[in-house]
Amino acid sequence: MAFTLPDLPYAYDALQPFMSKETLEFHHDKHHAAYVNTGNTLLKDSGLEGKSLEEIVVGSFGKNQALFNNVGQHYNHLHFWQWMKPNGGGAIPGALEKKIISDLGSVEKMKEDFTQAGVGQFGSGWAWLAVKDGKLTIMKTANGENPLVHGAKPILGCDVWEHSYYIDYRNRRADYIKAFLDSLVNWEYVEKMFAEATR
Repeated sequence: MAFTLPDLPYAYDALQPFMSKETLEFHHDKHHAAYVNTGNTLLKDSGLEGKSLEEIVVGSFGKNQALFNNVGQHYNHLHFWQWMKPNGGGAIPGALEKKIISDLGSVEKMKEDFTQAGVGQFGSGWAWLAVKDGKLTIMKTANGENPLVHGAKPILGCDVWEHSYYIDYRNRRADYIKAFLDSLVNWEYVEKMFAEATR
């Protein structure tokens, strides 16, 4: 199965002013495209051909670092584009909000801890809201790692590699994560992944 670069689910300028057209053009058309192209090259003769993307991510972790780096980032970005929408943020769907409150204290506490995970990730990586052992948890990972390789299922991730925010926010990573949570998150997509993760 060859990896393919998906089209963005919105126009390049649809997330302004929180994420610029220029950022999306570079991030999607250059960075994500490179993960897809390199991942396809490295998948050949890896022994993982014909597996699902999730199986390739988990199967290459700790065994084929170059392949993992690219397929991990492809997986992360497939969802990252869907985790955002124009006029995002706002109310969290009921069942998910209740679970956030019961497992993480409150929506505000979840946002604080998620922001801290992203700000506290040294260098490149991701901040996550994930389901592990039936409970919601906040995680952070380096580079292209994601919760799948740590026995959890991601339901929301924020890319804190500099290419995701530097054009718009320079070194103000906390401001970028705040804008992501308050104005970009597509909570309906998070709810969909939450439902799948807790089946």
